[in-house]
Amino acid sequence: MKRIGLLSDTHGFVPQKVFEAFKDVDEIWHAGDAGDLRTIQSLEALKPVKAVYGNIDGQSLRSAWPEVQSFSCEGLKVLMIHIGGYPGKYEKRAKKLIEKEKPDLFISGHSHILKVMYDDQYDLLHINPGAAGKFGLHQKITFLRFNVEGKELKDLEIIELDRNYPKPYQV
Repeated sequence: MKRIGLLSDTHGFVPQKVFEAFKDVDEIWHAGDAGDLRTIQSLEALKPVKAVYGNIDGQSLRSAWPEVQSFSCEGLKVLMIHIGGYPGKYEKRAKKLIEKEKPDLFISGHSHILKVMYDDQYDLLHINPGAAGKFGLHQKITFLRFNVEGKELKDLEIIELDRNYPKPYQV
């Protein structure tokens, strides 16, 4: 079993609550728009990180992380890309990757909207963790924790904070 912390769209700011919530995870997955290398490094100081770069990420992040990650976690096949859409409305490139890779779990960010949806057509679970940073139109900060056991995702927890939470950001 692996315990995973999932977030996206930090845009250079990580709420302190992320570090508290992720202290007991085995890995942190970041679905793009980290904002800067320092953001990823602060997460890496806590736990191993798997990440993709997003559309706002500069060359330092694009050099450090791929645009697409396809990997296995405890037997669960994972596909992660920043701009991906969601079931029934996948971005064109993401749809091609889903058809090729046949993941069990498809993760994307970009919209700043938390979504956890099952896709019957492609037999996968889609997760967009929303936005963990302070920039964007989102009203709530959201990020997730879950367990992976074999090919099963279990014990999914959504952590939600008000954007005006006292001292929410680590510098």
